[in-house]
Amino acid sequence: MFGKVLVANRGEVALRIMRACKELGVKTVAVYSTEDANTYPVQYADEAVCIGPAQANQSYLVMSSIIAAAKNTGAEAIHPGYGFLAENADFARACADNDLVFIGPSADCIERMGDKSMARETMKACGVPTVPGSDGCIDTAAEAKAFADSVGYPVLIKATAGGGGKGMREVHDPADLESQYQAARNEAGAAFGNDGVYLEKLVLRPRHVEIQVLADDFGNNIALCERDCSVQRRHQKLIEEAPSPALTEDLRRAMGVAAIKAVRAVDYKNAGTIEFLLDERGHFYFMEMNTRVQVEHPVTEQITGTDIIKEQLRIASGEPMSCASRAPFSPFGHAMEFRINAEDPVHGFRPCPGTITKFEAPSGPGVRVESYVRTGSRISPYYDSLVAKLVVYGQDRQEVLQRGRRALDEFVIEGIQTTIPFHRRVLDNAAFCAGDVTTDFIETQMGDVL
Repeated sequence: MFGKVLVANRGEVALRIMRACKELGVKTVAVYSTEDANTYPVQYADEAVCIGPAQANQSYLVMSSIIAAAKNTGAEAIHPGYGFLAENADFARACADNDLVFIGPSADCIERMGDKSMARETMKACGVPTVPGSDGCIDTAAEAKAFADSVGYPVLIKATAGGGGKGMREVHDPADLESQYQAARNEAGAAFGNDGVYLEKLVLRPRHVEIQVLADDFGNNIALCERDCSVQRRHQKLIEEAPSPALTEDLRRAMGVAAIKAVRAVDYKNAGTIEFLLDERGHFYFMEMNTRVQVEHPVTEQITGTDIIKEQLRIASGEPMSCASRAPFSPFGHAMEFRINAEDPVHGFRPCPGTITKFEAPSGPGVRVESYVRTGSRISPYYDSLVAKLVVYGQDRQEVLQRGRRALDEFVIEGIQTTIPFHRRVLDNAAFCAGDVTTDFIETQMGDVL
């Protein structure tokens, strides 16, 4: 196991990684911008290094500053968390070039699966179901029109790089294709420095179901069951649960087999997630692979008894994962995660940065809160609006729904607007309570908050 790890991130994920390191006896180094100097993760780490001003492109995205911090503090490895440089192949290579272990997959895997068009072709070749789509990037609006005419509307324009819903546009009317094509390219170029896009046939009213995978250097490739992430706005997840209410044992097994095929096809190592769309007929299609740990990993941890961050550390240090002997996994109990963001749901989820004047997290049986804030903490306008993740778990989905209502009612955050009232309303929605949720849930069931 490593002696010292630098955490190249901030906020709740940085603290989550540091806590896992501490339990394994590993020292930690925090990096921080001037904006984050007084945050709890910086205080929690064994050492901390300032890497620049508030703007991410002058601090958390500056590879040379992070590499230098690791070298100067004697860190042996870097954990990128999620966001920022977590899926940057150049950063993974820079770590290797400086004799630092990147806690994640190889640069080649990040590159191959990070290019969504290339990933799609890789999945097709290894027999994983994919949505009908273009062969590679679409370079002109005329090509986009030809493809859309061939498969029929609606279609989905998708950036080949990045994630988080950026560079993604649905097109239902042929008259909108050219403008939406150009808008997707412009957004992708601004967000990722790569304006490449490709087209897919749009699967109407799907569920978003993903399989958590772990793979090590000892031939262990395992699927840690699924998560249902269908409650989302603008392709950003808000509520995740595990297991999915929609999956039968046969479907769970089939999706797990497909996920492992994907892992083996690219010789993947460490933690990752294979994301699928599940249609109304029970057919599933590969959407993309996230080559990192995800925000919603705690729900999988709760239903499998597995600490995914610790397994990442073990795998990256050259050890076998500790949970392989328990595979194949079947979910026990149920878990649900609510992303508590500094946003105003009543006004289109508008960001609401500011100072938290009161923070009281719920507790009790079956309640887990992942956060980095306290009373007096400031939510910065420079970064992601995530304040906390509320995870509730229990013996079945009904208990989790009841526990979620109780925990949300107890959660007090004052000084800023948050998504707590939105989540509370979701738990009173009949369709959600019945498990009948697709990716258009917010538009069709919660339209007054948009």
